[in-house]
Amino acid sequence: MIALNSIGQVQKKMLSVIPEPVSVIEKQGVFILQNNSVIKVPNNPELKTTADFLQNNLSSATGYKFIINRTNTSSAKINLELNNTPDKELGDEGYTLSSSAQKITIRANKPAGLFYGVQTLLQLLPPEIESKTMVKNVNWHIPAVEIKDYPRVGWRGLMLDVSRHFFTVKEVKQYIDAMVRFKFNMFHWHLTDDEGWRIQIKSLPKLTEGCLAC
Repeated sequence: MIALNSIGQVQKKMLSVIPEPVSVIEKQGVFILQNNSVIKVPNNPELKTTADFLQNNLSSATGYKFIINRTNTSSAKINLELNNTPDKELGDEGYTLSSSAQKITIRANKPAGLFYGVQTLLQLLPPEIESKTMVKNVNWHIPAVEIKDYPRVGWRGLMLDVSRHFFTVKEVKQYIDAMVRFKFNMFHWHLTDDEGWRIQIKSLPKLTEGCLAC
């Protein structure tokens, strides 16, 4: 009787980051998310949204508590840092991400770069991280890697045509959320043609009363 050696073996997870980073160096080991981990964030008001986004996304699926700390602390497991000396190669929207068994560090020149670095961090986790509710029996591992990434083009946009196709406010917000997860930075909102005007402006009530061509 021949046993298949592949049965029961744990296969190494292939990295899948969209869009593909400029460079990726895979290392040995994994970083394991743990309850009550500290996320260090620079004391910059522009980073509040990024910090809240990361905290909420990590907490929802894992059920763990993550603590935002804006002071210099060595206990932080996830570190978001702004470069004191700008890295010209990264520009305004680039970042580096370094993960090891001990900690994760994302560095960028500007808050936008840290925001995009956070999107990559979430993609490195198991797909269950997208869940809005806690998921049990998941190994919340992040592979040890060195990533450098910056956009090839400055204008990276998607268009949403709400004139010919009606979307709710919630659906528009979901569309924008999906855009930024993949590092698009321009939202082209096609508001009107002959079919209708989709945003209510109280001072111009006739815009939403009917067909503009009528």
